[in-house]
Amino acid sequence: MAVIFQKPKALKDTSMHYCPGCTHGIAHRLVAEALDELGIEGRTVGIASVGCSYNSYDYFNCDMIQAPHGRAPAVATGVKRSKPDCVVFTYQGDGDLAAIGTAEIVHAAARGENITVIFINNTIYGMTSGQMAPTTLLNQYTTTTPYGRIADLHGFPINVCEMLATLQGPAYIERASLHDVKNIKKAKEAVKKAFKVQLAGKGFSMVELLSTCPTNWGMSPVDALKRVRDEMIPHYPLGVFKGENLEV
Repeated sequence: MAVIFQKPKALKDTSMHYCPGCTHGIAHRLVAEALDELGIEGRTVGIASVGCSYNSYDYFNCDMIQAPHGRAPAVATGVKRSKPDCVVFTYQGDGDLAAIGTAEIVHAAARGENITVIFINNTIYGMTSGQMAPTTLLNQYTTTTPYGRIADLHGFPINVCEMLATLQGPAYIERASLHDVKNIKKAKEAVKKAFKVQLAGKGFSMVELLSTCPTNWGMSPVDALKRVRDEMIPHYPLGVFKGENLEV
């Protein structure tokens, strides 16, 4: 019998803990497929962050290191500089990367560290009961913004891709989405390219993936996917923000 679809070798055969409708699982598969197709899972080191993805080390079939909250880019820098032949990636949520880890991601990007960052943006703190995140949209309700995010009180959402693209260090920065099949395919291409940028020694690469959090959004999985399309993408437009013509 011909095998049409199967689990990537770089993904362990274990059940995931994510809530129904969460797209972390899709993001994991895209990373694993990229590792498989590039044939690099045997020399890859992933850096797990803190947040919903804290135990991603249980899912990826490669060497993994658990970093303190927000420090994944710093840990990745140490691994890459000490083991330059390794392929190093971080897997981080918006609270981890854009709040407590703001300094780490900005300076790793500014230095042009030859690492790959997978950034999951679901506009909320998922694991810790749904507080406002740096990426929370204006008027979005969270446990710490019960009347919605108000600019005068809480500031504006941070567009991480646009911010990092202003720096000279990054080689490739792209934002993709996981809300439908067409965009998932584009997201896979972006993730794979980010790893190819690192393999070519071009420097810092990051792919932001717009993701869902049905539990903390108080939505069904289907409605959560529609929210990504109708509310998130208008504020977080998809596309390449740096390295559009970069050949790898």
